[in-house]
Amino acid sequence: MPNPEREIAILFADIRGFTALSECQLPYDVVFVLNRYFAAIGSAIEAAGGRIDKFIGDGVMALFGIERGAQIGCKEALTAARLISVRLPELNVSLRAELDRPLRVGIGIHCGPAIVGEMGYGNAASITAIGDAVNTASRLESLTKNFACELVVSEETVSRAGFDLSDFPLHEVEIRGKREMLAVRTLASAAELPTAGAAPQRAIASDQLSAKTIDFRSDPAPA
Repeated sequence: MPNPEREIAILFADIRGFTALSECQLPYDVVFVLNRYFAAIGSAIEAAGGRIDKFIGDGVMALFGIERGAQIGCKEALTAARLISVRLPELNVSLRAELDRPLRVGIGIHCGPAIVGEMGYGNAASITAIGDAVNTASRLESLTKNFACELVVSEETVSRAGFDLSDFPLHEVEIRGKREMLAVRTLASAAELPTAGAAPQRAIASDQLSAKTIDFRSDPAPA
């Protein structure tokens, strides 16, 4: 049997504050908004070359590089993050009659080995990925709350993609279950990501390690 472990990139995206945002909405309106959001996010992921793994509540998990390898997967994941951010304002314009505030998202991206294969039962079985890299990507998405930013991406992902994000803040964070600190870049807006092979659009911080260390050994607070 082929080895089910592959080096891939994983993206998690989640609506910030959706619980509070939906409290004053009728259930039908919540479903309408979510479906419009999923369509916008899903089309951005697919346009970048990714595979939608699953929708989780108001979040989405996507996989990149399953067939073409981690280097291309990392480029595609960062491209997807930029497309999501670029398309979000247009989505908010179309939903302004349904919402009293614009949708905001948090995106986390990491790469690494993961077990990829068909999992589940019956009609619920689908191609998915499990492993430490998946868990880390999910936790980076949660860290967007701590950093008050739209994107947290591991420096390893940036390096593999060949992107130059040296003008964006670099932090070291603690991830639950890991001994070593993980270097990450934070972007206030993923729309600031360069296109593949381009230089960063603008400098927003020095390339110094932040003194702030995030301890993620405990579960994150709910959105």
